[in-house]
Amino acid sequence: MLKRLLQRMTMTDWFPRVGPKIIPRMDRAVHWLTRGKGLTSDLMIPTMLLTTTGRKSGQPRSTPLACLPEADGAFLVVGSNFGRESHPAWSGNLLAHPQALVHFRGKDIPVTATLLTGDARAEAWPRLLRLWPVFDHYTARSGRDLRVFRLSPQTPP
Repeated sequence: MLKRLLQRMTMTDWFPRVGPKIIPRMDRAVHWLTRGKGLTSDLMIPTMLLTTTGRKSGQPRSTPLACLPEADGAFLVVGSNFGRESHPAWSGNLLAHPQALVHFRGKDIPVTATLLTGDARAEAWPRLLRLWPVFDHYTARSGRDLRVFRLSPQTPP
């Protein structure tokens, strides 16, 4: 029920202005309070903390994101940016520096990001919509194709 309420809220006209200011801050606070074991959004949808390298600054940038864990240990993430017109900064960071760090349910996982296109994106999209149907609304509202990334665990040398 809470998930459906949040989905409805995210489709309102005011949410793209307010959500990005509130949700990530709440997630970061809960992540800190639980010593990395939880995020607020994780109560409704699997959520990770993604740390990328800033494409301009070169500094680490951490962002809480909804994710779809896959059986092979990879994750799918969508650059929805709450349905705003521009792609989120973290997605540009991944395009410039595909190596990143995922913090998921208390574990740090070094990953390599791959932007999904064509058939790979088409295969992943219905699964992402089952996870969070609002992604279709975000696509319509933003007027752009949302970037979809697969974050694959790096294999040790």
